[in-house]
Amino acid sequence: MIYLTLFLTFFKIGICTFGGGYAMIPLIESEVLAHGWMSAEQLIDFIAVSESTPGPFAVNISTYIGSICGGIPGALCATLGVILPSFLIILIVAKFLKKFKESLAVKGVMSGLKPAVVALIGAAILSVANTVFFAGTPNLSVFTTAAFYVSLALFALSVFAAFKKLHPILIIALCAVGGIGAGYALDLPL
Repeated sequence: MIYLTLFLTFFKIGICTFGGGYAMIPLIESEVLAHGWMSAEQLIDFIAVSESTPGPFAVNISTYIGSICGGIPGALCATLGVILPSFLIILIVAKFLKKFKESLAVKGVMSGLKPAVVALIGAAILSVANTVFFAGTPNLSVFTTAAFYVSLALFALSVFAAFKKLHPILIIALCAVGGIGAGYALDLPL
């Protein structure tokens, strides 16, 4: 039963998400926590690993969650569930591309989806920040911890590097090295 649940859950995530992996995070978080497959802290760790490993975020996170819940068959079911909607939609769009390309309705839908994607990405950022820094219960003591300021510095470094057009892999590597170094130097929980 877990295999069907994994497939259907990630199929729903795949079909309901526009804008790529970041836009999926709120829906993934909601579904994973609702099913009790892992804690919010574990999910944050999986998001970090999924984002840092090669391949599309959606495939990585669904594979990791599926493997935790159902081993290799669970990983296959979750991964198939998340990629199948996009695959089918791309087949349909490719077949009717010329008709869709100039449609005012399609242009309007795509125009309307752009702000929704930005909002979903913003919600993902706030949700991850809440889990990482406040453990779900906001309090001001987080602003007195070294971990907060190290994270803030790494965030500023990554924004600066992005504006300088550094390669994303270099930005990820710099932040990983900085986080590990700060963790050891300040004895932060890793």
